[in-house]
Amino acid sequence: MALARTLAVALTGVRASLVEVEADLSQGLPTMSFTGLADTSVVESRDRVRAAAQNSGISWPNRRITVALLPADVRKSGSRFDLAIAVAVLACDEQRIRPDAVRDAVWIAELGLDGRLRPVRGVLPAVAAARDAGVRRIVVSTANGAEAALVPDVDVRVADHLGEVVAWLDGSGEPLATATPVCENVEEAPAPDLADVAGQELAKRAVEIAAAGGHHMYLEGVPGAGKTMLAERLPGLLPALDDAASLEVTAVHSVAGMLGAGARLIRQAPLQAPHHTASVASLVGGGTRLARPGAISLAHHGVLFLDEAPEFAASALDALRQPLESGMVMLHRSGGAVSYPARFQLVLAANPCPCASASGECECAPWVRRRYRQRLSGPLLDRIDLRVHVDAVAHAELFNGSGNRETTAVVAGRVATARIAAADRWAGTPWRCNADVPGSALRASPWALPRAALRPAEGYLQRGQLSARGFDRVLRLAWTVSDLGGRSVPESADVAEALFFRTGRTEGWAA
Repeated sequence: MALARTLAVALTGVRASLVEVEADLSQGLPTMSFTGLADTSVVESRDRVRAAAQNSGISWPNRRITVALLPADVRKSGSRFDLAIAVAVLACDEQRIRPDAVRDAVWIAELGLDGRLRPVRGVLPAVAAARDAGVRRIVVSTANGAEAALVPDVDVRVADHLGEVVAWLDGSGEPLATATPVCENVEEAPAPDLADVAGQELAKRAVEIAAAGGHHMYLEGVPGAGKTMLAERLPGLLPALDDAASLEVTAVHSVAGMLGAGARLIRQAPLQAPHHTASVASLVGGGTRLARPGAISLAHHGVLFLDEAPEFAASALDALRQPLESGMVMLHRSGGAVSYPARFQLVLAANPCPCASASGECECAPWVRRRYRQRLSGPLLDRIDLRVHVDAVAHAELFNGSGNRETTAVVAGRVATARIAAADRWAGTPWRCNADVPGSALRASPWALPRAALRPAEGYLQRGQLSARGFDRVLRLAWTVSDLGGRSVPESADVAEALFFRTGRTEGWAA
């Protein structure tokens, strides 16, 4: 009896785990069977790997083959196991490959019937999991090479064909090429500049506060006022992602299959702007067996922009409520449960009524306007920190040159300074920016503000015009306004400005 072992990686969401692939040859009718919770896509590999070997001129054992994927209680899905199964079976036969040559390596690739190594999704988290498990030698397809090379401290080899892999293992061919990452210093298309937005100083101030504190924002105004332009410029104000956040974001995009051959670490905060016909599954994630990431996970550490928000299905909008609070989304499907990170900034944009008349001559009945606005549920809006009315742009502001307007670079500098101040203040805690801090911490020592500064906000709370969640969000906004102003503790004017952006009323703050 012949036996060989090698390694592969199983992927569940963005979590990966090492899988030991065992192949056994025994007497009996030529067939291949699987054990270890292999789904249909894995079982179908028996035909792919045999055809790939034979079409590559490699002898395939004409015996009974048993493949075990261990641990047996972890579900395995996808074609990522093809290459590992092929080399394990060939090593079992010992005609060209010795079993010890494949034992301590991870093999991640799909096989075509002609023997080509094809790329698969999720290579980045898979390689990271292999490294964390102590494996240092990994073989992937050439198309996945740049992505796999993003993980440091591993020896990643790439190949285009199964024949190259076998020739490398038996010493008859050239060594496989080492994967190299794509240079990050590649000039990218310039991001939209805030200076392109005419007027709207109040809305620009709200966008700056949102960027500095990681707050959610709601923009309401007539068409053409600049709501979409403002939302699209928010990611450019956010600081570049650090190494940990960049790996998280890139891993999600890898699982979604959105990196491509020239994969690089995603350093800029991503922007997702789905169409208003988007379904619940496309927003939060979906799939028939194991759910794939949706727009909220692809916007992790970035911005999710929903333009024409009232036109989205109510079920799709309300599905955002739980991820907004937890920063994670848990999806249950027939193939099992999977979780994806979803810590994003939500920006909603809406017209004041269905007719969206820019001339101010709205003929919609009051009940029509009310019903239109009620498409955004109260619980969802209660989770939005900043609510801004965007008026039509004045003629003088529209034709005023952009030379006197603040650019994205200038505002981003202030945002970066405010973020550093917040990070220093919350050092040693689980929080990094003001929007992450729970209200219970801001209402307790040493962060509790003087009652005199909070008196207007407490009045709204007592009259029921501000919920407890809304009151806590006013506190978070006040700390962000204070950080932008270079103050260590919010003052009465900071609380008043925060209250204005939450309620639209000016009490103690001159807009």
